Amino acid sequence: MLLPAGLSTTDEEQWVRRMLERLNAKEQRRRPSDDDLLGRATELATRHLDGKAMPTSVRWVENQRHRWGSCTPDHGTIRLSTRLRGMPAWVVDYVIMHELVHLLVPSHGPRFWELVERYPRAERARGFLEGFSMGSSGASEEW
Repeated sequence: MLLPAGLSTTDEEQWVRRMLERLNAKEQRRRPSDDDLLGRATELATRHLDGKAMPTSVRWVENQRHRWGSCTPDHGTIRLSTRLRGMPAWVVDYVIMHELVHLLVPSHGPRFWELVERYPRAERARGFLEGFSMGSSGASEEW
């Protein structure tokens, strides 16, 4: 880290501490914990689905190589591929929203997409994920 010349030791320490706190906060937003994911899911369900799709858990999993997310409606559990880590928060939120809607509607019919579209960045996030998939593997991903 480069600091302006002439800073006192106290000012240097304070500046470095502040920058490290900012970096840690940014990293936390980029790589949320399972508890953070559950909080996001609860917020999204409340905001966009009238609180009708409350998951019991949301967690990262390593074993989803061809899916962005999955859920088990009977248990209210949602799993997200660790490949999403580091992607923009609005993309992760979209995948969470997609899985939340599956807690209500199991198929990908018109009612399903109507509910998914309540997420304001749905179309943009789908495009992001499709572009990412095509750029990294040449094949599209499944849900």
